[in-house]
Amino acid sequence: MRTIGRTFYDRPTVEVARGLLGKILVHGECSGIIVETEAYLGLNDSAAHASRGITERTRVIFGPPGHAYVYLIYGMHECLNLVAEPDGVPGCVLIRALEPLSGIGEMRNRRPGARLDQSLCSGPGKLTRAMGITRAQNGVDVTRGDLAVRDPSRMACIEIEVTPRIGIRQCADWPLRFLIKGNPCVSRSRVAR
Repeated sequence: MRTIGRTFYDRPTVEVARGLLGKILVHGECSGIIVETEAYLGLNDSAAHASRGITERTRVIFGPPGHAYVYLIYGMHECLNLVAEPDGVPGCVLIRALEPLSGIGEMRNRRPGARLDQSLCSGPGKLTRAMGITRAQNGVDVTRGDLAVRDPSRMACIEIEVTPRIGIRQCADWPLRFLIKGNPCVSRSRVAR
């Protein structure tokens, strides 16, 4: 499988969010098909961390495309985003869910409460825990190295479903959540807190 290069990410965030569906996220021995993403559009998107401008936390979002932005929510869950847009333009894609492919035993060790393989990575906090992704990966270049996105050996024909983003209050009605229609590994809709 070929690792996706920087030019893939150097595009509008929505294009990257849609384009990531069906690609393979790899971290060490673990991998999974990306089945759900959400786009966060930067300065004019009040749900995006970048809307507050450059801070120590958000600096990576304003940097070159093709890097990981990993942050902690609710004091307990880490979330993985991939930086899109040209250098200096903020935009990122939240990876919301994966369909596990390899390293499933390791994923089960990290998430012993998951009853089914399809629920190992069925949400942003679940997938980072199962994949062993932490804030230590914040800022890493995903176009090379241990944390990467790769093209599958053969791209399946998929139908993309578009919905409003979930789990947020601001700009929650924007249709920026993308998922592979009918995939059993996508996250479940929840009311924003």
